[in-house]
Amino acid sequence: MKRQTSARSMRHIMTSLFAFCMLVVLAGCGGGANQAQQTQTQPAATTETSTAPAQTAPAADANAEREVKHAMGTTKIKGTPQRVVILTNEGTEALLALGVKPVAAVQSWDGEPWYDHIKDEMAGVEALGFENEPNLEAIVGLNPDLIIGNKVRHEKVYDQLSKIAPTVFSEELSGRWKTNFKLYAEALNKQAEGEKVLKEFDDRVAAAKEKLGSKIGTKVSVVKYSKKGVQIYQKDTFSGVLLDQLGVARPDSQNVDNFAEFVSEEGMSVMDGDVLFYWVSEAKGDTAITEMSKKWMDSPVFKSLNVAKNNQVFQVSETIWNTAGGVKAANLLLDDIMKRLDVK
Repeated sequence: MKRQTSARSMRHIMTSLFAFCMLVVLAGCGGGANQAQQTQTQPAATTETSTAPAQTAPAADANAEREVKHAMGTTKIKGTPQRVVILTNEGTEALLALGVKPVAAVQSWDGEPWYDHIKDEMAGVEALGFENEPNLEAIVGLNPDLIIGNKVRHEKVYDQLSKIAPTVFSEELSGRWKTNFKLYAEALNKQAEGEKVLKEFDDRVAAAKEKLGSKIGTKVSVVKYSKKGVQIYQKDTFSGVLLDQLGVARPDSQNVDNFAEFVSEEGMSVMDGDVLFYWVSEAKGDTAITEMSKKWMDSPVFKSLNVAKNNQVFQVSETIWNTAGGVKAANLLLDDIMKRLDVK
């Protein structure tokens, strides 16, 4: 009886052990199934993350500091200047063309205090004297955040100016105003606006050149009468640069990369051409230079010139043809050239 009971107990134990083992195996299989499911779903999550659009970089800080290289070195300028002082006439025109009204500017060479073609836009702007001697004390009181000047005119006062505010100088004051214009646009943080202004001007010149047709071969002579004497104006001048861009012919004496050359009464044959444009540079109320110009043009030598014989001698505005020197004057000069060459 005991032996039979022991056998039964042994079978019961074996059955229980087998059932336990099966539970362990099934539990292990279930865990494997869960892991497999997780492994299958994980790539989907990874794929979703990888296809999400990349985050864009934050917009540039409008007040970020920039470095501008110029004639005197490198100047750090913060953001877009709002209170700008300009110390050249051509620079004043650049600012206005870029939509910037300066808080102060040097006065025009001929005007009270501004040239006629900019005076409406300059209402309320403080005049600082002429560009060869600007009023530094007045500039200090204006609290500017940018000063723009020129190495030729203002090199001696650069250190003083740069202590007042960030200061940028153009290199030269020649007829090549576009180089200066690009620098001013950079300093003002208005490069895109600057490129647009220059493109519009160049497009106007290209259209004018096409309209000139055969008249492009007209030899244009440019002459200045002043108290220093009489000069022929050559290619590296305000008017000369535009005539060159138009492709207009010049007399041999003026078709050179130079600014100007003095001539004598006996040697005035170098002034000859198909058409002659001249201006008289004299102080308001003074007529001495006007009288001198009449004396020259009444001389037998001048009357022997082709321009005199053909009655192709015209007085023009010194402001537009020479002294203003900026983008607004350049557009007006283009209009005047086309008008005087009778091209519509």
